[in-house]
Amino acid sequence: MFAPSFIKRHTMLYLFVIVTLLTGSGCQGPLQKNTRHRLQATHPPAEDSLSFQEVGQIALGTEGAAEITAYDPNTKRLFVVSNDGDSRIDVVDLQDPSNPQLLRAIEIAPYGGGANSVAVSDGQLAVAVEADPAQAPGLIVFFATDDLHEVRTVPVGALPDMVTFSPDGRYVLSANEGQPSDDYAADPLGTVSIIDLENDYAVTTLDFSGSTDQKAALEASGLRVFGPKASLAQDLEPEYIAVSEDSKYAWVSLQENNALARIDLTTKSINAIFPLGFKDYRLPENAIDVSDRDDRIQLNPWPVLGMYQPDAVATYEVDGVSYVVTANEGDARGYGGFSEEERVDDLTLDTKAFPDAETLPQKDQLGRLEITTTLGDADGDGAFEELYSYGARSFSIWNGTTGEQVYDSGNELERRAIEARRYQDKRSDAKGVEPEGVVLGKIEGRTIAFIGLERASAVMVYDVTNPRQPRFLQTLLSGVEPEGLTFVSAANSPNGKSLFIVSAEGDGTVKLFQP
Repeated sequence: MFAPSFIKRHTMLYLFVIVTLLTGSGCQGPLQKNTRHRLQATHPPAEDSLSFQEVGQIALGTEGAAEITAYDPNTKRLFVVSNDGDSRIDVVDLQDPSNPQLLRAIEIAPYGGGANSVAVSDGQLAVAVEADPAQAPGLIVFFATDDLHEVRTVPVGALPDMVTFSPDGRYVLSANEGQPSDDYAADPLGTVSIIDLENDYAVTTLDFSGSTDQKAALEASGLRVFGPKASLAQDLEPEYIAVSEDSKYAWVSLQENNALARIDLTTKSINAIFPLGFKDYRLPENAIDVSDRDDRIQLNPWPVLGMYQPDAVATYEVDGVSYVVTANEGDARGYGGFSEEERVDDLTLDTKAFPDAETLPQKDQLGRLEITTTLGDADGDGAFEELYSYGARSFSIWNGTTGEQVYDSGNELERRAIEARRYQDKRSDAKGVEPEGVVLGKIEGRTIAFIGLERASAVMVYDVTNPRQPRFLQTLLSGVEPEGLTFVSAANSPNGKSLFIVSAEGDGTVKLFQP
């Protein structure tokens, strides 16, 4: 018989060998190799938000195709607005993100003048369709994401430009821009429609007439109301909507008006308008290139103010506070019946405000910059004391409750585009890189922002977990003129990895990126 001490020693040896094989120390035997693979399958490695790489792409047409996208995790399909001919929604199979396949298209012509936006939730696709003419009420058309049959059509305001679901799936919100006709003879109200899916698709359409008595105070704070003979409710033009994580509030960009509006979804009412003020390009951190004619890229301070004028907006919550991220693209009204656009070289500058007024607007420098004639001539004598340009060439973060700006990227987006050799000098006189899109995603507990630059054909990626100190991560190269940005969480992705999708209307391509 073996002595107890012998059994104890050998038992400990056997346990040591087993533990060594399981933990990966010592021998590299079959048991260790198979165990490691099994552990990896159970606990996938953490994603690195610094390492997004292109994994696939699909071309859906020519210029005007691939505008806005929405992804359905139930069917693993991507729905893409395309307007390079007859308006349609392209349906793309994304079961393998490295090999997306076009399945079919939903024709939009039977519903109106064309599709502008799409959104998906719980097996339903919502499509924003403008009327013909665009000044008439539009529609939100609902389709099933599996067999694509029509579920419902809901009338909304004029020119529904963007549609989104609330995170809880109860509401569909539509930003109805209400743009005027070219001759400005027809100028419908800008509105926001709220469709309650739990109440048989009942729709509530909000306008801004209730804020008329605040018009003077809002204008004094930077709100722009300037359409010919337009009331406040006519002039405000909703562009984009972001809904809070708890589905209680929504923020709406009023792009041309340089403001955000906040909506209480519980009471279905507009409870605040936040004028966004102006950006000072005289500050070194905000230096810009103002000329498209000097054959060089140079960022310099200039005596100009920028209107933020955000297009896309997104929202997230930190320590109980909602923050709104804005892509400050800028936009001008240029119609046959009214135009605000002019170049500095064609203006008369006030000599007190600009002592060097005779030499400042050089034809190949500041003289090329496009500005608005609706601001800057406070005394109405025809000489401009200040110059206001379109957009802020940046992204900003705002406190969603107070409207306070807590961060602006200065000129970093343009500097990063220059570094990536994607800056288009021919756009320097207008709005620079034109930050148009923004979407947020959560990766390993961090909030990541993707900022689409329309004129740089690129996307800048930032960690915005701390809204007061965002951190640049990387530059992604998109197709020409990125329009739509979509983030799919790892939990909803076809292959279990976070997925970022960018659609580019300039060349009709959709590109897919993963960590």
